[in-house]
Amino acid sequence: MNQIDTGKFIASCRKEKGLTQAQLAEKLNITDRAVSKWETGKCMPDSSIMLELCNILDVTVNELLSGERIEMNNYEEKVSENLIELKRKDENNMNKNTIISIIYTITMVIGILVCCICDVAISGTLTWSLITLSSILITWIASFPVILLGKKGVLVAMVAISILILPFMYILSILIKVNEVFNVGAIMSIYTLVFLWIIYILYYRLKERKLLASGITFLFAIPFTLLINITLSKLIGEPVIDVWDILSVFILLIVSVAFIIGDYARKKGFVR
Repeated sequence: MNQIDTGKFIASCRKEKGLTQAQLAEKLNITDRAVSKWETGKCMPDSSIMLELCNILDVTVNELLSGERIEMNNYEEKVSENLIELKRKDENNMNKNTIISIIYTITMVIGILVCCICDVAISGTLTWSLITLSSILITWIASFPVILLGKKGVLVAMVAISILILPFMYILSILIKVNEVFNVGAIMSIYTLVFLWIIYILYYRLKERKLLASGITFLFAIPFTLLINITLSKLIGEPVIDVWDILSVFILLIVSVAFIIGDYARKKGFVR
């Protein structure tokens, strides 16, 4: 299995069907830039659209991965080769990610130990280091799945942070003895979690159209910003809107429109 061979095979089959990159992209609801990346061997088609791609090109998944038409007498052999190659790639990625995860964890542990030692040496007991300890722990729990599993770990990290953020805010308010940290922080955390889940769903549903997902994200950031300001105004008396908020909304709107236009231009083949 070779990405370059697969890319050339996709290009060949596309031309046999009389399709341009833009036309193939439109059938798959992706950008023609993604098709271009496949055909130049820069990346492989996503598994979520591979079957649909094979149906359009009138090939099997095995042929797509092999980068060539396969005779029936060699079919089973090619299946085995492709499965072994995929397994080997997964194992190599996992081994690399495991090493990085171990180094990351050791670094976190060293940071905790240094803070605790300094705290005990100065104060005679654990005081401010408990804040550092809890902050590092929640950071590690939320980030470790992504480092170990890559994109597959994002959902695990999202679930973890959704479960732990409120207990963390409560513990933090106790450690620094300020009730407002939990009272205000809990509400802000819930708003932020909702926003993060919206972003996650957007990028998941529009995984082949990241520009559009980014544009919608910046657009959603406008009401999110206003909601935060209104809530803070009621809780701590902050002004609902000032000149900087107006400037922020204006910038978010411009960036959002730019991303959406960029996605439209790519989808129509005006830019690559």
